[in-house]
Amino acid sequence: MENPVIIALDFENADKAKEFLSSFKGQSPYVKVGMELYYAEGPSFIKWLKERNFRIFLDLKLHDIPTTVHKAMKVLGSLNVDIVNVHAAGGTAMLKAAKEGLLAAGAYHTKLIAVTQLTSTTEKVLSDELLIKDTSLNDCVAHYAKLAKDSGLDGVVCSVQEANSIKKVCGYDFLTVTPGIRPQGADTHDQARIATPAEAARMGSDFMVIGRSITHSDQPVNTYKDILNEWRESYENNNRKTFA
Repeated sequence: MENPVIIALDFENADKAKEFLSSFKGQSPYVKVGMELYYAEGPSFIKWLKERNFRIFLDLKLHDIPTTVHKAMKVLGSLNVDIVNVHAAGGTAMLKAAKEGLLAAGAYHTKLIAVTQLTSTTEKVLSDELLIKDTSLNDCVAHYAKLAKDSGLDGVVCSVQEANSIKKVCGYDFLTVTPGIRPQGADTHDQARIATPAEAARMGSDFMVIGRSITHSDQPVNTYKDILNEWRESYENNNRKTFA
């Protein structure tokens, strides 16, 4: 994996995001554009990023009826981002419709991944609020991952704790994109299932989504490099393909 770090641009507008990215002179790290920033700025900011050779994960988590998702994904496919996502809970028909929408837009290189369970979800939330009582959180995530795989998707968003089991069910090449990554000692914020970069590499993560640990750092470029080096060292010291 050449660059597993995806920086979450959790800013309220493009000006703040651009100011942050100006620190990365001569570099074009992988970035995630989520709901807040995309809804504020729209496709124009995606175009700005692409003109500067940033790789882009557009994190909008589509979840609607299949026809609506197909049409929406056809529009998003025209942006030619690198990764885009939907909710696995939408079911097989919706997942397949999303893939078909991307292909209809000619977005053959765009990876389509599915959100399994949010990293803020706990076993208690799964049982008491979502009323999924007959399975564990890990098994629920693995089930959603299998649905995504069988529907033609390229991977899932999951916590590091589930990445290993997903690789076993779906294969080594099935992407695991993991938020909830924090350097040792960092604030966990509102995420319940977290891990360090070294743990992410060891446990099967292909991409780490990291926001505040980098964007709120006094030295974001150095923090970014430290995280990248920690992941690479752990990855190289653990023969990851033994997980699959």
